[in-house]
Amino acid sequence: MVAWVVELWGQVEAWLLALVDSVWALPTLFATTAGDGFFPPIPGETVIVMLAVGAQSGGGVAWGLVLLVAALGAWCGDQLAYALGRALGTRALPALRGPRGQRAVAWATRSLDRRGASVVLGARFVPVGRTAVNVTAGAVGFSRRRFMALSAVASVAWATYSVLIGTLAAAWVGDSPLLAVVVGVVGGILLGVLVDTVVRLRAARRERDAVVPGPVTSPVPGDGTPETDPALVACPGPAR
Repeated sequence: MVAWVVELWGQVEAWLLALVDSVWALPTLFATTAGDGFFPPIPGETVIVMLAVGAQSGGGVAWGLVLLVAALGAWCGDQLAYALGRALGTRALPALRGPRGQRAVAWATRSLDRRGASVVLGARFVPVGRTAVNVTAGAVGFSRRRFMALSAVASVAWATYSVLIGTLAAAWVGDSPLLAVVVGVVGGILLGVLVDTVVRLRAARRERDAVVPGPVTSPVPGDGTPETDPALVACPGPAR
């Protein structure tokens, strides 16, 4: 059993290195980073990490090209998701029809109107979150020009972050490219979950802070007109 696992690991690692050095490396990178903007199961981050590991190990594509193509692919995928949302609505994609997808859409709908910039930037790091935000932005009529600009910034930041994870993973476990990819992908997922949690907690806190109760009133006997309770009215400051 152990020998079989070792042999399988070696075969997968050989396939990985072959892909990194092939002419299909950059087209595959562009296709996957564009595709996961509207279909989360496509492993865009995995391919970025894989090519970054290859670059750090001294083979494959230079990391600068990896970053450039990954950012371009992510931006194009975001625009396609926006267009799908504008044309077909949020239920056009199967990934958004389930309970988790619907919760993400509901959150995106509430948040885009209040803090569109931070939502678009933060959601790029969360697979289902970015799909929900991209499609919802199109469905609710979020400014296309603003979305394109925010998506460009988010795509560059996300590509840089993914390349950095792959580079650090390769430096840490450089003796095994496949292990470096596994470490990089797992680390990226954990950081994405952390980003998602922080964004949602901050959003929930802002929503709570935005609810400011008005003065408590009590009805006046006889005419039914509400009267402000004087005990709850702040005393005026000293006259100037």
